[in-house]
This record gives sequence, structure tokens and C-alpha cells, in this order.
Amino acid sequence: MKSIYFILVNLFITLCILSSQVQSFDFFYFVQQWLPALCDKKAACCYPTTGKPALDFGIHGLWPVYNNHTFPSNCNGNSPFDENQILDLMSDMQKDWPTLACPKNNGKKFWAHEWNKHGTCSLSMLDMHSYFQVTLALKVKVNLLQVLKNAGTNI
Repeated sequence: MKSIYFILVNLFITLCILSSQVQSFDFFYFVQQWLPALCDKKAACCYPTTGKPALDFGIHGLWPVYNNHTFPSNCNGNSPFDENQILDLMSDMQKDWPTLACPKNNGKKFWAHEWNKHGTCSLSMLDMHSYFQVTLALKVKVNLLQVLKNAGTNI
């Protein structure tokens, strides 16, 4: 009987810990940025080590959002960015999720920032690999540049 009680207490404590770490949210913002405008707006703009990005929108991030349009952030320090978990996505990330921050870099600092600030808040739905994979898939599915061209916008 004592062992069952002990197991139940441990299970209850574990559930309390897990539920306190889960961050709920209501929806995602899929945020893209017009890469040429970033260079116009900054005094300095550095192309990634992979070269000048295409004349296109680049991914900024996938942000969990509450219905009141506030954002959870930095939700789980126990799940830091680990590039080894997304090695199979690197070429797509360098193409579709570049950074133009100086000094010239490969994007990993930007991706780490996005994961640590926003991605960790989506862990109730997406692990790290899924977070980046889903975001890249959204870029393909929601081709904002093509939508604007189809609407007659000259770019």
C-alpha cells in the first residue's frame, strides 16, 4: 500500500512539474520579411556566408501568440537551440531563413534566437526539428511573393 501511495505522489509531482512547463497559446504568427528592405533600413547590411539571398521574402519566425495578441517568450531554458537536431534542414534554412545581420554569418545565431524566444513556447505542439520543418513548409505553401505577383504587384 505504501508503495502505491509513493508512486501516486511521485506521479502527481511529475504531472505538476510538466504542466507548469507547458505554455499554452492560441495561434501562430508566420512572420516573413522583405529582405531588400532590411538592407535599405539598416546602415549596414551583410549578406550571409552562403551569398546574396534571392529577391524574395525571408522567414523571420513562427511565433506562438495569445488571443489578445501578446506573445509568450523564452518559455523553456531546458531546451536550448541545438543545430545537430536540424542538420537535414540547413540548406533550406540558409535559402529561406537567412539573416542579413553584421558581421557576415551563417544564420545560426538568428535561428537560435528564434528558437529560444519563440520556438520553446511551441514545445507543447512542436519539438525543435518540427518547429523549423513546419516553418520551412509554410514558406513554400504560403508563397507570399507569388501571391503579390498574382495580385498584380510589381516587384
